[in-house]
Amino acid sequence: MIIARWCVVGALLVLSACVEPSAVEVEDAPSVTDGVVPCEYGRAGQYACRGLDLLAFLPLEEMGVGELGPGLTGLYSAGVVNDLWGWTDPATGTEWALVAHATGTSFIDLSDPGNPLYAGILPMTEGSRASIWRDIKVYRNHAFIVADAAWSHGMQVFDLTRLRDARDPPVTFRETARYDQVPSAHNIAINEASGFAYIVGANGGESACLAGLHMVDIRNPSNPMYAGCFTDPATGRLVRGYTHDVQCVIYRGPDAEHRGREICFGANETHLSIVDVTDKNRPMSLAAATYPFAAYTHQGWLDEDHEYFYLNDEADENSGVRRTRTVVWDVAELDDPVVVNEYRAQTTSTDHNLYVRDDYMYQSNYTSGLRVLDISNRAYPREVLYFDTEPNLSTPDYLGAWSNYPYFESGVIAVTSMQQGVFFLKRSPK
Repeated sequence: MIIARWCVVGALLVLSACVEPSAVEVEDAPSVTDGVVPCEYGRAGQYACRGLDLLAFLPLEEMGVGELGPGLTGLYSAGVVNDLWGWTDPATGTEWALVAHATGTSFIDLSDPGNPLYAGILPMTEGSRASIWRDIKVYRNHAFIVADAAWSHGMQVFDLTRLRDARDPPVTFRETARYDQVPSAHNIAINEASGFAYIVGANGGESACLAGLHMVDIRNPSNPMYAGCFTDPATGRLVRGYTHDVQCVIYRGPDAEHRGREICFGANETHLSIVDVTDKNRPMSLAAATYPFAAYTHQGWLDEDHEYFYLNDEADENSGVRRTRTVVWDVAELDDPVVVNEYRAQTTSTDHNLYVRDDYMYQSNYTSGLRVLDISNRAYPREVLYFDTEPNLSTPDYLGAWSNYPYFESGVIAVTSMQQGVFFLKRSPK
């Protein structure tokens, strides 16, 4: 059992305030690797659910999440998982979950998703410190990893094809390369269509871009090169243009003027920032827009048509917005984004990371677990599936489901729960 009393720091340090939820209890969960637990009559074992079966669950201690290094104590003394991403081996078809945690990145083999195998770990950069904020993305069979408030961590690069030859797991791997022009950073996004990475929320270093978009050419993955910088001081707290998270795409939406350009949609603490980064030497701000009751503009994702952008705010549920809120933006005109709806869930939990695949939005909402929304009517999401990774909790506390990865072709959905481990889910056959 962990008594969770998280005072928001690091990633939200720029709030210049400390959000301290009331103490809550998180019960330890046993591993599930001996068969599917179907969602029947609203339950999958101890977990409330709708339309999502539990394939497997790996607790922290079964995937290399051990004691922390210097800098973190108390609630995190046994480690936490945070971000994750996925990789499918093009040679074997094997799906892999790449799970970030306080002291490194663990690799989970999903050849048998009902019995996931912890294959190995890439430890945090030597000389860095443990961090509850580690982020991963993948490009050309390489993982790119950053960590926040981690001293001289840099961006790790790891050749994922090395997982094919792992013998006698778990294996402790070494990084393939490291980009050191940013010591620490909160997040990383990659536009696979262009071959550029965007490090955001950076701190320290001469080219940290004041925590805005730090652009890196990764077309040669083992030799990343600095490419450019963008900061919009009209956004972010402390007037510094801090970008907390970002999605960058080759735009194919309805705004003909910008079609075919490389566009970044940034969650900048106080604003949605839209930037044309086609020319890395001359990026251009297209828009900076805010919305009612903005508390901490956290993260968001485009629909498949690049016409709508779904935004979550990580602090509004603790600042007067009583139910979990998703802000729906019409971005059909990139220089004039408009809020067209605010989806309010029945839960009161704080929302965190969300991703879109086809006509569905997958939300990791801390104490409410994974929520899946039908967005076939783009401006009006409606919840259709859920799996509550944190039974008996529904308060707006900063613990529980951190992120998810819904892009495996098999239909497996990976969900990280900070103090618990990783859940592997799939839609019920029914």
